[in-house]
Amino acid sequence: MTVSAIVVAAGRGERFSSQTPKPLARIDDHPLIFYCLRTISRHPLIDDIVLVVNAKIKDRVAAIIKQYRIRKISHLVIGGRRRQDSVYKGLKALNKDTDLALIHDGARPFIDKETITAAVKEAVASGAAIVGVPVKATIKQVIGHRSQVIGSVIVKNTLDRDNLWEVQTPQVFQRDLIMQAYRKSGKREVTDDAALVERLGAKVRMVKGSYSNIKITTPEDLVLAQAILRANSVKL
Repeated sequence: MTVSAIVVAAGRGERFSSQTPKPLARIDDHPLIFYCLRTISRHPLIDDIVLVVNAKIKDRVAAIIKQYRIRKISHLVIGGRRRQDSVYKGLKALNKDTDLALIHDGARPFIDKETITAAVKEAVASGAAIVGVPVKATIKQVIGHRSQVIGSVIVKNTLDRDNLWEVQTPQVFQRDLIMQAYRKSGKREVTDDAALVERLGAKVRMVKGSYSNIKITTPEDLVLAQAILRANSVKL
């Protein structure tokens, strides 16, 4: 069984609002992208890593890989306009003998060994496994699309959070399954890879992850990341 990881770090980081590209932002004196690459490269179930980056930072990321002696990087690929375009480029760069593709957002620095193991094992058994955590907050559905909201909105109803999970990465799929999902996706916009697999009618299994597996989206998230790291609550 060959497991290849695709780490996606090609976004423009429009919400990050910093002159420093998000993958290069510092957490405790190390670049953000270093943390997940170190954990994934050290995992015994991962055979190789395809790293998808923005063309503007390719050379600097290559220097980080060399500086920190990150192993298992098989390809350094230039990403596309959307996240899903970048993932597809990563999928097409996989070695022919890859059985499972593990897809992870480079903006999630604190993925841990145990979560990777659980996700891979579930994908071996079921063909499609994603990571997530039960929603803690009360979630309300409102009238109107959030992109069009100005001021207040009307609440439509309150959702039952007992059945709601916040989805994270990694997401692990049989290679043929995720390739088929992407080939048939057309121009559909999705926010995660599992949505495309679901549209094929395939069942996707949820594996419980960690609340420390945060995604860095805004500069404020770096403060939280620093706190998580210093609290030693992350197993790196």
